[in-house]
This record gives sequence, structure tokens and C-alpha cells, in this order.
Amino acid sequence: MIVRNKDQRVAVLVDVQNLYYSGKHLFNARVNYKNLLSHVVANRLLVRAIAYAIKTDESKESEFFGALHNAGFEVKEKNLQVFFGGAKKGDWDIGIAMDAIRLGHKVDSIILVSGDGDFKPVVNYLQQALGCLVEIVAFKKSANKELVEISDDFINIEDFESKLLFRSI
Repeated sequence: MIVRNKDQRVAVLVDVQNLYYSGKHLFNARVNYKNLLSHVVANRLLVRAIAYAIKTDESKESEFFGALHNAGFEVKEKNLQVFFGGAKKGDWDIGIAMDAIRLGHKVDSIILVSGDGDFKPVVNYLQQALGCLVEIVAFKKSANKELVEISDDFINIEDFESKLLFRSI
């Protein structure tokens, strides 16, 4: 556990797809992004809050992206890739990693909201090369164990279920 103080500068980077699928499959719920942002910032100085989302053909997306923006996030969108044969791919791993590295020079702590183990190398880099704290926020049941272990702090969304989740109807 780290010490949080009001003078710490933080950046929050949210892997929307990671949260969406974990919330849906584990709890049949959606994340309350406004409460999430407030909870993880914890009265520190927010430098940037970025939500990384994949666009598909669904009409509800513009409403959802608007809600993310209203919750305090800058929204970065990327189109879902559909390959010959029907295979689909949509992730922001490299984009999130690059933004984390660019922002690591400007903040004291990067709050990475994802349990994706692909982020282990960037977490190591932020900690060792930039001296930046890295906090991981995710569902513990689906988070990569090694990612959780190397983080400076871990917030388990499951521990704040009533505050951070909306139950799906």
C-alpha cells in the first residue's frame, strides 16, 4: 500500500474493454466510471484521465462515450478491426502503454485501470526508469496475478462493488 497525499499528481488510464468484459462476466454489471474516477484519484491532483474504447457498429456507443466524457474522461476511440474470415480484434494495449510512458514524466503515479498482464513490461519501465508509482485497479478474479504483484498498489473493484458497479437488468 502506498501513501496518498493531496500533492501527488496522478494520471488515470482506463482499458474500457478489459473492465467491460470483466464486469459483465463476473458480476453481470457495468462499471460506474464517475465513481471509479473519484475513488481512485482519492483527493489527489488529477493531471489526465483517459478512457480507451473500441468502436463497433452499436448505436449506444455515442451515448456511452458521452457518459465517459461527462464522468471526467478524455475518450480515445479506435475502430474494431474485422479480418477476412470474421475474426475481430480491438485493443488499446500499445496506445495505453505509450501514453503511460509519456505521462510518467509528468506525474507521481500512473493509475492503470486494467488487469491485463500485457502491461507488466510498461509497469516495470515506469517504476524503474521513471521512478513513477503504478497503481493497478481491476477485478482481482480476472487480473493477472504477476501484474498485481509488481504494482505499487492494487485496488480490487470487487471490494467496492456497491460503489463502483451498476447491476445490469
